[in-house]
Amino acid sequence: MARSSEQQQGLQVLSALDAAKTQWYHFTAIVVAGMGFFTDAYDLFCISLVTKLLGRIYYTDASLPNPGILPPGVAAAVNGVAFCGTLSGQLFFGWLGDKMGRKSVYGMTLILMVFCSLGSGLSFAHTPKSVMATLCFFRFWLGFGIGGDYPLSATIMSEYANKKTRGAFIAAVFAMQGFGILAGGIVTLIISAAFRAAYPKPAYQDDAAGSIGSEADFVWRIILMLGAVPALLTYYWRMKMPETARYTALVAKNAKLAAADMSKVLKVELADESEKMEEMVARGNNDFGLFSREFARRHGLHLLGTASTWFLLDIAFYSQNLFQKDIFTAINWIHKAKTMSALDEVFRISRAQTLLALCGTVPGYWFTVFLIDVVGRFAIQLMGFFMMTVFMLGLAIPYHHWTTPGHQVGFVVMYGFTFFFANFGPNATTFVVPAEIFPARLRSTCHGISAAAGKAGAMIGAFGFLYAAQDPKTPEAGYKPGIGIRNSLFVLAGINLLGFAFTFLVPEANGKSLEEMSGEAEDNNDDNEAHDARVQPSMAA
Repeated sequence: MARSSEQQQGLQVLSALDAAKTQWYHFTAIVVAGMGFFTDAYDLFCISLVTKLLGRIYYTDASLPNPGILPPGVAAAVNGVAFCGTLSGQLFFGWLGDKMGRKSVYGMTLILMVFCSLGSGLSFAHTPKSVMATLCFFRFWLGFGIGGDYPLSATIMSEYANKKTRGAFIAAVFAMQGFGILAGGIVTLIISAAFRAAYPKPAYQDDAAGSIGSEADFVWRIILMLGAVPALLTYYWRMKMPETARYTALVAKNAKLAAADMSKVLKVELADESEKMEEMVARGNNDFGLFSREFARRHGLHLLGTASTWFLLDIAFYSQNLFQKDIFTAINWIHKAKTMSALDEVFRISRAQTLLALCGTVPGYWFTVFLIDVVGRFAIQLMGFFMMTVFMLGLAIPYHHWTTPGHQVGFVVMYGFTFFFANFGPNATTFVVPAEIFPARLRSTCHGISAAAGKAGAMIGAFGFLYAAQDPKTPEAGYKPGIGIRNSLFVLAGINLLGFAFTFLVPEANGKSLEEMSGEAEDNNDDNEAHDARVQPSMAA
C-alpha cells in the first residue's frame, strides 16, 4: 500500500510555518525576543563603564598621588560574577525550557532580570565591602536571568521563523545586543554629562577629596538600575506570545493546540491533526535522550562543534575589552586619571565606547543579518574567524609601531575591524546555529550547553588574559608580571585559528527546515515506511 501524501508531509502546522511568508508576527517576535538581548547587553557591558568610578568612590586614599582603583580581586568579582551567573542560567533555563515550555520559562527570566537590575543599584550599608558584596550578589542573579534569555530567545525565534529567512530572524534578535551596548554608552554619557554640568568638580591632582563629590555615588546606581526598564516593558508582550508550535506538537504532543495557536498567528486555517499525532507518539520515533548513544551518533560532533567554536570565540571576543584602554589612550580620549575628576573619567570612557559600538560593533551584527541567508552560516563563521586572526596578527606583529605617536589611527582601525569581523562572523553564527540543528525536545538544552561553553571562554578571556596581558617588567598595581599585550595578541590569533578549524564540525542549516536538520523528518518517514511494510502483508493475507 502506498504511503499517503499526508504521511509524507508530516504535520501540516510545521509545513505551514516553514513556508509562511514574512508577516507582522515575525517582526513582533524579533522585537520581543530582541529586547531581552538589548537588556542583556546593557546589563552585562555597562558595568565596565562604571568600575573606575567605583574604584574612585570606595578605594581612594587622598594622600596618594593617583585616585583609587578596584583591587584586583574585587575587580575580578565585580566584572566576572555576572558571567558566572550567566553560565549557570544558560544550563538551567536551557534544560527547563525543554521541560516546561519556552513561553512559561521566558517570563521567569525577565522578572529575575528586572528585580536584580534594581537590586544592583542598592546597598545594605555604605562600607566598600558591603557595597561590593551587595553588587556582586545581585549581579550574579542578574546574570542567571540573562543566561536563560540565550537559549530561549534563540529557540523561540527559530521555531517561529520560516526556513527561507530563519537565519536573518535569529541573527536580528542577537543583533539587538549591539544596540544594548550602544545604549549603555549613550545612557552613561548622558547621565555623567548631566551630573558633571550640575556639580562641576576639580581634577584629582588639584583637590583629591573634592574631585569625587557625594553626587557621583548616584551616577553608577542610576546607570545599573535603568537596565530594569526595557525588561519590564517587554514582559507583557512576552506573555502574550503563544507557545511555539514545534514545542506544543513535537514535545508536548498536542497537535490540536499547536494548530489552533498557529492558525491565529498565521491567519490561515490549519487542520486538527490529533490522530496523526497519536500515531507518531505510539510509534515512539525519535525519542532518544541527551546522554544516549543515539544522540552521540547523530549529534555528538555537532554539539562539540557548536560548544567549542562558541568557547574559542568568546575567549577572543571578551579579551578584546582588555585593549580598550590602550585604544582610548591612543586616541587621547582618556588622559591620566589624576588629571580628571571622577565624572570626567566616566564621561570620556562612555564616549569612547559609544564610538566603538557605533562604528564597529553594531554594523557587524547587521551585515550578518542581511547576508546569513544568502551566503550561509558556515561561510560567515569561517570568514569571521579567519579575518579576526588576520587583524589580531596585524596588531601584534608591528605592535610597537602602532603604539608610537603618529600611528594611532591605524591602530584604532585595525582594532575596530577585529570587532567588526567578530560580529559579522562567529559572534552571531555561534548563537544562530545551535537553535537550528538539534531535535525540538533537546533544542533549548543543547543551545544552553553551547552558550555556557561560550561564557566559560568569556571568563577565561576577561580574567585570564587580564593577568596574562600585564607587562612583564612593569605590571599594574596589585598584579604579577604577565606575557604582555603583544604576546597576548599572538595567543588570541592562535585561538581564532582553532575556531576556524572546529567550524568544520558544524553543519550548514541554510534553506533547510528544523526537522531536516535535526533528523526528525527522516525519522517520521522511516517510521511511515516501516508502518506501510507491516500493513502490506496483512492486507495481502
